[in-house]
Amino acid sequence: MFPTPGSSGRPPRRPPSNGVPTAASLRLFVAAAVAATVIAGLARGIYTVGPESVGVVQRFGRYIGTVGPGLQFKLPFGIDTVQVIPVKRQLKMEFGFGTPGALNPDQTSRESDQESDMVTGDLNAAHVEWVVQYEIDDPERYLFNHREPGPTLRDLAESVMREVVGDRTVDEVLTVGRQEIENDAITGLTDLVRDLNMGLRVQQVQLKNVHPPAAVQRSFDEVNRAQQEREQMINQANGEYNKVVPRARGEAERAIRDAEGYALKRVNEAEGDVARFTALLEQYDKAPAVMRQRLYLETIGDVLPKLGGKVILDADAKQFLPLMNLQPAAAEQPGARR
Repeated sequence: MFPTPGSSGRPPRRPPSNGVPTAASLRLFVAAAVAATVIAGLARGIYTVGPESVGVVQRFGRYIGTVGPGLQFKLPFGIDTVQVIPVKRQLKMEFGFGTPGALNPDQTSRESDQESDMVTGDLNAAHVEWVVQYEIDDPERYLFNHREPGPTLRDLAESVMREVVGDRTVDEVLTVGRQEIENDAITGLTDLVRDLNMGLRVQQVQLKNVHPPAAVQRSFDEVNRAQQEREQMINQANGEYNKVVPRARGEAERAIRDAEGYALKRVNEAEGDVARFTALLEQYDKAPAVMRQRLYLETIGDVLPKLGGKVILDADAKQFLPLMNLQPAAAEQPGARR
């Protein structure tokens, strides 16, 4: 083809659009917007579930299932919503005090003083601080059976603890009854959680700081001090009793044994004398003259050695002087007498 006269051989220029987009530009813009929206939706549909959690998926608000840990996908644009629940993490609630920086929003309460002040069974006041440790056992029940499961669990724990403390005296709450209180509290709270289908499992109820209210703390300390002094004096008295009474009992037993031994000795001696006298009597009955002579000689034999030096004169003796030379020898003998 040859150019027509008056033309420069270039294609004719399009008339200016005056800022009005053409149909092709509109289609390109719409396609880019759609692509960007799809990409953004796909990007927002990707989420991650931690290793200690599961994701509860709802589609248009209806529960459709749970997903495990890892990288997951959901339908974007509000079609699917996911709530991540830490099912393998031990959660806790603190009553009467609060740990700073807690991640669990239900862990502490603003009314800690009110929930920890209790009345015991003997109408005494006590300030009880305790901890409830639990975990989420069933995510579906945990999310959909109760509107606010965390505050509900706090109310249940406080109710059970008040009931348990109210059945005991203040001495049991402050001293010897702590373990029993913990056992009864975990039993009662577990039963309530199971009956209400809360999807929770209570693991432990632990008492922390238990003391009288600040207004009566000083008086209570004085009572405790008096009780300790009383126990100390009782222990000292028991120690003195255990030291003195056994010794007195031992001395009494020894005196009794000595008396019994002396009595046995006297009885045996008496029985021996009786037996000897009986034997002599039998022999005397057989030969009285012989026995009298024998007894006389035996008696003289026992008595005369005890008399010392003696001079025996015949009744017919007229003179004593020839016998005086015997006196020095007799006087030398101990116990000699005239």
